[in-house]
Formats: sequence, structure tokens, C-alpha cells
Amino acid sequence: MSTAPEVATQATPAPPTPPDPCATAQVTTAERANPVVGAATSLLAAYTPAGRFLATPTRTLLATGVHAEVPHDERPLPHRVTATLDEARRAGIAGPYVVGAVPFDHTAPAALAVPETLRTAPPLAADPLIALPTETADATGWRIRPVPSPEEYGAGVAAAVDRMWRGDFSKVVLARTLELTAPAPLDLPAMLQRLARRDPSGYTFALPTAPGRTLIGASPELLVSRHGDQIVANPLAGSTPRSDDLAEDVRRAAALLESAKDLHEHSVVVDGVHQALASFCTDLTVPPRPTLVRTATMWHLSTTVTGTLTSPDTSALELACALHPTPAVCGTPTATARDVIRETEPFDRGFFTGVVGWGDANGDGEWVVTIRCAEAEERSLRLYAGAGVVAASDPAAETAETGAKFRTFLNAVGAEL
Repeated sequence: MSTAPEVATQATPAPPTPPDPCATAQVTTAERANPVVGAATSLLAAYTPAGRFLATPTRTLLATGVHAEVPHDERPLPHRVTATLDEARRAGIAGPYVVGAVPFDHTAPAALAVPETLRTAPPLAADPLIALPTETADATGWRIRPVPSPEEYGAGVAAAVDRMWRGDFSKVVLARTLELTAPAPLDLPAMLQRLARRDPSGYTFALPTAPGRTLIGASPELLVSRHGDQIVANPLAGSTPRSDDLAEDVRRAAALLESAKDLHEHSVVVDGVHQALASFCTDLTVPPRPTLVRTATMWHLSTTVTGTLTSPDTSALELACALHPTPAVCGTPTATARDVIRETEPFDRGFFTGVVGWGDANGDGEWVVTIRCAEAEERSLRLYAGAGVVAASDPAAETAETGAKFRTFLNAVGAEL
């Protein structure tokens, strides 16, 4: 067993960069005078449900207003986004960005828009004020209903394992949800504060997906980023819950690095990412063994894949669409796994296990796997969590894993299972 696992606090494959000088940023006097202390946290504090907030290891974005929405039609999504950005630039938007979310089902409408105003700042983790405590969530009368029940979820995992032993497919990601109802309207800015301050080095987002509906969460997983001709992907697969006891936490991390079941699950995902990106790159570097990434609630096996693009015309979003859905959120073979998901999950995933992120008119961008999230509407939240199921999976263990993944959001709202 490994005694000194290599650990990253989050998936941070690219160094922090300053705000994009081409962004349509409206920078306050305080931000101009002190570009680090308070710059990112001021954007976090300024978020309202009418806006779009996205924080990554490279930058913090707060978008307000809508200059143009990306239309839903027969054209491939990257083409629609490129056309929308080109039209925005011709309309006088300097260095336009598109910000938003793409659903798990690629045929469903995306929620992407070019904002009227985009304010940018360095990453939250670079702002010392992110360490200040936030108000504790007020646990007042949440009603919680699991869909499906834990027993039904375990039965679905067992049925999938049986089919894998028969050779029907090799992996599927099965999810379950929690429906939370509050006695009062939701305080989304307060939830976002708690999510961001708990894991400031990750990917925190709050994005409108429909009138009165917000996708909010804190994902640890970068699907793909592009800066110039350099790309980075950081697939995560294979995980175990954290422990409050330091010795037990280290033991769990070391055990995860040696787990045959989790290493197999991880290798399936990395192979899928490698195959999807290979045709776009002149070179692609894939480490032979995973390392570890930790969040506040989970340990994950992590591999950082890097490459150089063959063509400068390939955008970050085009790469994201080629990768999505990876075996980390769907399974393999993809078509069979999708069928199993539709047959087993008694709900529509919506934007869960889709992608969220930003892209600019040059093709650069960051697109993140939409996990550790919830869809919020008035007084209700629908939380999502999934687990990768392989032939060696145990239904009780996979159910427990999804319960641990719910903790990210339950902690942010003061609710308990």
C-alpha cells in the first residue's frame, strides 16, 4: 500500500492567470487599486439570481444581462456558439464571452448566453478574503425525499452489475436525487457563498437554466480547457468519502490509490478521454498512473491529460462536445450506457452531468463536468449524485458513495440525510 499518496487540493491543471484584457469587464475603483485582495470575493458577494457566476482555478466571472442567447437549432452547438460570438463582436461587444450550461442530453436546448456585462477577477483561491468564514446555514424545516429510494437505487446497481457479468457493457454511471423543499424562498447567494468558500480552488457556479430556475454547484472536475494551442483535460473517476479523523482520511486516500475496482473504473475513463482527444492533437501526454484530488467531502482518482492542438480553429467547446459524455458520467459503450440510464433512473438528468463553463471568440475556454450540483426553483432544490458502476461494484457501497457526494450541497444548505 502506498504510504505517501500524491495529492492535489483540487483539480488545478493550469496556473492562475490574470483577467482577460479583452473581456467586457466593468472594473470598480477598488478592484483597480488592489487587483487581488477582495477582487474575486467582491464578485462573489455581488451575485444575484439574475446573474451568472462562475469561478475556476484561473479566473472569477460575474455576468449580468443578456446581449444574446445561443439559439437551439439543427446546427452543431459549437457552430451556433461561434456564430453568436461573431454577431456580438460585430455589434460592438469587445472580446465577447459565452457563459452557461449544456445539458447531459446533447439534443436538448443549452442555456448559453453572451452577457451584456462581464466582470472578471483573479481566481477565488488567490483572494485572501476567501478564507473569512461565512454564515452557517440555517437548518429550518427542510423536507427531503429521495428519488429513487436508496433501496431502489441499490437494486438498479445490482441489475446493472448482473448485465455486466453477462457481457452487455463494461460500465454505467447511475445517479439518484434528493428533492428538498424549504419553508421559505431559497437564499441562493448565501448557498453560493458557502459552496465557494468550502472549496475555493474548484469550479463553483450559479447559472440560470430557465425562467426562475438556477443551476448551482461546486464541481471538482475539469472536462477540458484550451489556451491558445494548449489543452488540458482532468478526468476524475474512482472515489471514496473523506474522514474527519486525519489518520483514517490518509488511510482511505492510500487505499483508493491501490483499489483494483477504482483503478479499473478510472482507466476506462482515461482511455475514453485519450481516444476522443487524440484526433485533435499533434501530441497528447497521458500519465501512466492516477494521482489524488481532494475536495471537502471526497477523495478522487485524477489524471491530468495535456496536449497541443493540430488546428487553431478547434475551440474549447468543440473539444468539450467531442468528449461529452465521458465514461465518468455515462459509461461505456456510450450508447448502451445511455439506454441503461434511461431505463434505470426515474428522473430526467437535465443539466446534471452536462457541462458548464465559458468560451471566448478566440476559441479559448474552460468547460467543467456538472456534478456536485442542484437545480433550484423558488423553495425547492433537486440535488444529484452518481456513482460509476463496474462489474466489481457493490450496491451498498455505491449507494453510500452517492450519499457522501450529496454532502457537498447538504452542508451548504444545513440539511442532513
